[in-house]
Amino acid sequence: MDKKEKRPFSWFWKWFLDNKFVTGLLIIFLILININLFTKVSYLFFPVWQFLAIVALPIILAGILFYLLNPIVNFFEKRGIRRIYSIIGLFILVAGLIAWGVVVIIPEIREQTTMFIDRLPGYIDTAQNAMDNFFSDPVFDKVQDQITISSERIMSSMTDMVQNLSRTTVQSIGNFFGAVASIFIAIVTMPVILFYLLKDGKKIAPYFVQFLPTKMRQPTLRVLREMNQQVSSYIRGQLTVAFAVAILFMIGFSIIGLDYAITLGVIAGFLNLVPYIGSFLAMVPAIFLGIVGGPVLLIKVLVVFAIEQAIEGRLISPLVLGNQLAIHPVTILFVLLTAGQLFGFFGVVLGVPAYAALKVVITNIFNWYKTISGLYTDEEKIPGDNTEESEK
Repeated sequence: MDKKEKRPFSWFWKWFLDNKFVTGLLIIFLILININLFTKVSYLFFPVWQFLAIVALPIILAGILFYLLNPIVNFFEKRGIRRIYSIIGLFILVAGLIAWGVVVIIPEIREQTTMFIDRLPGYIDTAQNAMDNFFSDPVFDKVQDQITISSERIMSSMTDMVQNLSRTTVQSIGNFFGAVASIFIAIVTMPVILFYLLKDGKKIAPYFVQFLPTKMRQPTLRVLREMNQQVSSYIRGQLTVAFAVAILFMIGFSIIGLDYAITLGVIAGFLNLVPYIGSFLAMVPAIFLGIVGGPVLLIKVLVVFAIEQAIEGRLISPLVLGNQLAIHPVTILFVLLTAGQLFGFFGVVLGVPAYAALKVVITNIFNWYKTISGLYTDEEKIPGDNTEESEK
């Protein structure tokens, strides 16, 4: 009688413990518990975060330059030139380019920026007068009051922003010197990190993988290689496209006679590191200057922008980037918004490659789980899913 009463209970626990799906849920539950415990004692890791905050910038900069220069070093190594000689030659070349930029480009940018700041109040008055003249047309009579109030608010906001800039700068002088110190440390240490990455980069992953159990070494190496390929392709592609965009805008703005062509081109190149929306953000100051310069100059600015977008979208981006990441544009926009909200400027710039690397890890974990769980052996085709046909 006792045995019969115990059977249902023992059968339930046998099913519960042998069920792969339940086991997966228990693992996730334990991971969440551990994360919650770490948040309760996060103050213990404050020195670690401080250390990471100091070394993060030089490591990130060295990593970006590593992905940019490593293919060149590999190219020369395959042709019989020792790796150390290629690295030294590249360092000398990069140092020469930096010196040329400091002597030629930076003084020009500084001069144009100073000139723009000095002329900004006049530009604002000119833009306000142009808006007043445009909206004084009888067509806008019905909404004239609202337009006048809105334009006054916009110009007042811009004036307050310019006035608050100096006030904020004075108040944040301590943070400024802290940022300068961090940048100085990054500039000093980054070349050393970059040198050893280029010299011994191939040995890093095998060195750490050797501490893992034998069965996990090859799968981990495969995942690391996939992550490296995704991130390196994206970084090299984005830097190449950004450089091309900067050159295109410099040439285009110089041809139409727009002031501050070099500065605007450099800004456009940096902003283009943000996918999809970078070029449009770069056009804001150019369109403002076009409004100040008159309708003809504004039309010329818009024509330059249209030509640049056509060349970038039809030629440069497909040729350089292709479809390497295989990430939907809407997903990229969500990643940019989320990473920007959480991590600021660095989140916007590094959010997409970080997402690509995380996607590789999650995809491999899911494939592993599909194999061991046995829950996906007889997958049914989802209606409307043409993935297999497109791949064929």
